[in-house]
Amino acid sequence: MTTLRNWLVALGLVLATTLIGPSHSAIAASASELSTDGKAALERLYAQSEKARKLGQEARAILVFPKIVKAGFVVGGQSGEGVLFIDGKPAGYYRISAASIGLQAGGQTFGYALFLMNDSAIGYLKENNGWAIGTGPNVVVVDEGAAAAANTTTLKNDVYAFPFDQKGLMAGVDLEGSKISAIHK
Repeated sequence: MTTLRNWLVALGLVLATTLIGPSHSAIAASASELSTDGKAALERLYAQSEKARKLGQEARAILVFPKIVKAGFVVGGQSGEGVLFIDGKPAGYYRISAASIGLQAGGQTFGYALFLMNDSAIGYLKENNGWAIGTGPNVVVVDEGAAAAANTTTLKNDVYAFPFDQKGLMAGVDLEGSKISAIHK
């Protein structure tokens, strides 16, 4: 039984490394390409969600990950690169990554937009070398139900996260355990 478990873990590591390793689909070639992809992804999100568009007008900054790749078989991981927009202009580039172990199998791609609502959330992102979601600013993942109830009087958290463009077969899209780190482009 131990041999089977070890084999499954090894297979999961190989699969996760192969699927989430550096590739053109998850990691943009240049700053300009990542900025263009980020703007296009944000426009797709706005086309899908009027609440996201309104939230974008209230946000001090928006960190967009146009394509995150998530894969796993017992052991899994996710990775992608994003761009921080302040006043509609690129202000920095970031990588999101996470690893997991447990009952899981499959692969998917998705996008995430993080709406930073105040200066302290922006400061925390810029000043800390690596931000683990769950530490620092309070992050709320907005689903359709929560988005329907969101307005300027109920938006009191530091960061709101919108998942979008989900494709593939794997249960769940979440940020739990993810780390966001600045990268240089």
